[in-house]
Amino acid sequence: AGLVTALFSISAFAQDVTGAGASFPAPLYAKWASDFNKATGVKINYQSVGSGAGLKQIEAKTVDFGASDAPLKDDELQAKGLMQFPTVIGGVIPVVNIPGIKPGELKLNGQVLGDIYLGKITKWNDPAIKALNASLALPDAAIAPVRRADGSGTSFLFTNYLSKVNAEWKSKVGEGTAVNWPTGAGGKGNEGVAAFVNRLPNSIGYVEYAYVKQNKMTYAQLQNAAGTFVSPDDSAFKAAAAGADWNKSFYQVLTNQAGKDSWPITGATFILMHKVQDKPASATTVLKFFDWAYKGGDKTADELDYVPMPDAVKATIAKAWGEVKDASGKPVAFK
Repeated sequence: AGLVTALFSISAFAQDVTGAGASFPAPLYAKWASDFNKATGVKINYQSVGSGAGLKQIEAKTVDFGASDAPLKDDELQAKGLMQFPTVIGGVIPVVNIPGIKPGELKLNGQVLGDIYLGKITKWNDPAIKALNASLALPDAAIAPVRRADGSGTSFLFTNYLSKVNAEWKSKVGEGTAVNWPTGAGGKGNEGVAAFVNRLPNSIGYVEYAYVKQNKMTYAQLQNAAGTFVSPDDSAFKAAAAGADWNKSFYQVLTNQAGKDSWPITGATFILMHKVQDKPASATTVLKFFDWAYKGGDKTADELDYVPMPDAVKATIAKAWGEVKDASGKPVAFK
């Protein structure tokens, strides 16, 4: 009866809300929103427009919450009057479409991956790729790199990783949600990159793991900081997140982490909200939705191969929600 009462109390005064941003968690947010709507009658409209656009929209207050896989540093949040909190952890995966190559057969490291996206390695049978894949029959075919066309938190994680493992990438291109790509064709959203790679023979791209599973894509193994070649899965993302200190700050970047089982391009995805709310009722609905998701949405996250936040971190997040206040300075209710 307690749960029924709680759900009725949500729908009694809740209103539909809108969020926009990262495509990385979009499959999960869509499922959470659908389940929440079935339970409460409240609609959470989430637009998968990329982290860059999500940040612009929350700053402009055209949405009730923004979403980004590129966390803002604490001083940036302060300057913009925003707060952020992580929802789940996932992985960014290199995917290929090479005739005859099956998922997990191709091995890459950060140096080679960076050199492909720098345009220095241009053929699949390049000696640097063959050195990592002695037993694979790699074609004498031109590599077609695919990257994001839009401002993207997935690109932030990918380029942040490349900046840590490829010195030339760091000096020439660097990291960001949008960079000056030396090569490659652009796809919009994780959805666009996945579709592009699936259509284009001899291509390589990078997408969040849920898109790899949904689209049955051919992923590559990556060599991690410990020197181990690992395949992507939620246990490898969990291993990479083990060292994060969420109590210190929600600004945690989880690429190239220590540990023999760690997936090297792991990241959390974040929600951004204004600390002072012009529409406190909408903020209440947003927080109630994520409170509901943290309490009952872990199984859905697991099924879609995202890693839920640990319970201790969820408790830290609930405390941080006290920063979200109405114009009179009163914390917005979410219980």
